[in-house]
Amino acid sequence: MTTVVVADDQPVVLQGFAAIIGAAADLSVVGSAVDGQALLDLVATTRPDVAVVDIRMPVLDGIAATQRITADHPGTRVLILTTFDLDEYVYDALRAGASGFLLKDVTADRLVEAVRLVADGSMLLGPTVTRRLVEDFAARTPVRTPVPGIDDLTPREREVLLAVARGLSNGEIAAELWIAEPTVKSHVSEALRKLGCRDRVQLVIAAYESGLVS
Repeated sequence: MTTVVVADDQPVVLQGFAAIIGAAADLSVVGSAVDGQALLDLVATTRPDVAVVDIRMPVLDGIAATQRITADHPGTRVLILTTFDLDEYVYDALRAGASGFLLKDVTADRLVEAVRLVADGSMLLGPTVTRRLVEDFAARTPVRTPVPGIDDLTPREREVLLAVARGLSNGEIAAELWIAEPTVKSHVSEALRKLGCRDRVQLVIAAYESGLVS
C-alpha cells in the first residue's frame, strides 16, 4: 500500500484530491495539511511514500517544504501541484528534489496515475507539463557546470541518459536502443548511482547542467 499526504491551502481542492487518491485501492491518504509547516510536521509523523504539494501555501511555501522534505525524509517523494502557466519557482523545486509536476485541473485518473508513477520512482511525464518544464529549464540554464560522475558513465549509460532527458520511458528507450527493458533499468540505476541523483527528474537536470544535452 502506497501512503500519501496532500497539502493545499484551498480546502475544496485539498478535500477533493484527498478523496480521489484515497479511493484508489492501492493508495492510502494518511493525512492532509493546509500550509507548509503543517505539511512538514505531518511528513515527520507519518513518513509517507508520496507528498502531493501545492506550490503556493502560507507559513511555508511548497518549494521550501520540498527542500526540507527531500533533505530530511529521502524516503518521501514529492509531487508538485502547479498552474497551467509555468511558475518560475518550479525550477527551484526541481533542484530541491521534486519528482514530478501536475496541473491543478488534472483528471482523477491522471492524478492517481501520477501518484503511482512518482511512488515508483518514475519521472512524471506529460506534454503539457514536464516536457515544457524540462525545455524551459534548459533555456534558463545557459551556463554549464561540472557534474560529478558524468565522465564515469559508459557510452551506453550516456545514451540512456540522453533518452531519459528526452522524456522517454524505459519501454520506449528499450525499443529505440534495441535492448531489453531490464537492461535499461540497470543502466538508469547506474546513472543514478554515479551522478548521485535520487530519481529521473534529477537525471534530466544533470544532463542539461553538464551540457550533455543542449
